[in-house]
Amino acid sequence: MPDFAFDTKRRKFITQSAGIVGAAGLALAGSALSDQSAAKKAAKKDRYGIKGEQAPEIKLDYWIDKDGKPTEFSVLENRGKWVFLKCFQDWCPGCHASGFPALKAFSDEFWDHPQVAIAGIQTVFEGFSANKKSDVRKLQLRYELPITMGHDEGNPKGDRFPKTVRNYFTGGTPWLILIEPGGMVVFNNFHVDSTKLIEFMNIQLKKT
Repeated sequence: MPDFAFDTKRRKFITQSAGIVGAAGLALAGSALSDQSAAKKAAKKDRYGIKGEQAPEIKLDYWIDKDGKPTEFSVLENRGKWVFLKCFQDWCPGCHASGFPALKAFSDEFWDHPQVAIAGIQTVFEGFSANKKSDVRKLQLRYELPITMGHDEGNPKGDRFPKTVRNYFTGGTPWLILIEPGGMVVFNNFHVDSTKLIEFMNIQLKKT
């Protein structure tokens, strides 16, 4: 049975367990875990992400639709769907080298699927003068992304980490978050094998 493998610059991550789902090999817990974000984050300072936890809402002031018009996006309102989130920054070399190509491939395959919700979020925690709100639309056009995109900027004079980074405990950019229909985060990491991810999603969607 093929593995659902995600390659990162830091390590090669392969998710396996007794609860393997489909041929892809992504482990899903049998029931949704209660949200214990604060306690779990305090106990796991040596790693990133909130895999196995319920995905929190993302409340931003700036969302645009595929045409660049103001819109809204809600993780909670998309409960019942697979939710794919991609965090990026315009000046991030890895985002352009691998993050956006993976987002493009996934978006082209699933952006209009009724059981999938996709959003790209510019999570600015550095280079505040370089990663501007206007870059979100620019990148949407550059990579021809037919998806909702948002801008989440931290405060350089205070807590420089934006809401998404703090709530999802991301490890930087590019960062991928995959949420199953029950609302649980089942994957979070820097990079993904987009071909295997698309194969996995097609298998799961055929089951619904």
